Amino acid sequence: MRDDLQDLVDEVSRLLGAPATLEDADFTLLAFCAHDESRTGAMDAVRTRSILTRGSPEATRLWFEEFGIASAEGPLRTPADPAAGILTRLVIPVRHAGRTRGYLWLLDGGRIDPDDADDPALRSAVELAAEAGRLLAERAAADDDLGRPLAAVLTGSPAARAPAARQLAAALGGDGAQALVALIPGGPGLPASWRLPAAGAVATVLDDDERDGARTVAVLVPLLGPGDLRPAGALAAASLATLPTASAAGVSQVRRGVEELPRQWAEARAAARVAAAVRRFSPVAHWAELGAWRQITELSAPDPVVLPLLADPVLAGTAEVFLDCAGSASRAATTLSIHRQTLYYRLSRIAALTGLDLSDGEHRLLLHTGLKAARLSRGR
Repeated sequence: MRDDLQDLVDEVSRLLGAPATLEDADFTLLAFCAHDESRTGAMDAVRTRSILTRGSPEATRLWFEEFGIASAEGPLRTPADPAAGILTRLVIPVRHAGRTRGYLWLLDGGRIDPDDADDPALRSAVELAAEAGRLLAERAAADDDLGRPLAAVLTGSPAARAPAARQLAAALGGDGAQALVALIPGGPGLPASWRLPAAGAVATVLDDDERDGARTVAVLVPLLGPGDLRPAGALAAASLATLPTASAAGVSQVRRGVEELPRQWAEARAAARVAAAVRRFSPVAHWAELGAWRQITELSAPDPVVLPLLADPVLAGTAEVFLDCAGSASRAATTLSIHRQTLYYRLSRIAALTGLDLSDGEHRLLLHTGLKAARLSRGR
């Protein structure tokens, strides 16, 4: 279906002689045509952001909706806003069965009259918009239906997984590239008004056995190619913006087909745990970028030898910084903003509490991984 929508957008752009973009009703980018960089008015801030992030922020959506695009049944024009870098647009609502499914946007420079019923090119573009509405309605119904088999593949019994995997594979078209995204809501959980992601993604809400009473969202994101994770990252970031404070997301490795979805789900959940616990990975962590954290997520808990140290946050923090600095006393003291003698005193206390020799490489490794595993446990 992605190819059908792309062909449709290309044809609308050809008919009306203007760069075209197709977004769903939530302003998630679905398809766009190439543009001539030498041509004035081919790009503006909104189109650039939409292409780079696969969507638009809430403020942009509200600005355009003020002009009645959500309820419009035919083409209309939105004005320019030079201060915000927004050019005037021709908007063709994408509708089906009386409901707005999305929008075709054209940067035509104000050239086309949206009320000209005698313009054959505009009439043809409106017909193509109706076809896009039908395709999006079909996809929305399919996405709703696919949430159940996705849940079965990820967490169901072995007997339930095989038929569910076949159903997903048939619907997704075989061995296309895809990634799994895990969304971990913060606060009390998913708001009652929260909506699952759209734009071709398949989503389901699952009970989280690692967080008692909590729920996690799994999102299967089709990709244009195995090397382009931007749609998955953009969808994760956009979804997190609608979830409670302290939410986190993780993105799995890219794979083809559905055979390794359970493995991808483990990667996505592990990456989300790291995003929730480690600031530099927040709010969206990619499994491929986690480095040593990938091994740490395999630990169920810190080694018992580390537990006495965890009761003293100052000493635990000192040990982690010292080990992060590869055992360099000068770097650790500078990072902690303490005198080196104070550091040496704390290190002696750490050794006494844990019974570990901080000059021994294996002891350092045990302590370092234990402290990182404790960080993940606190995040969870």
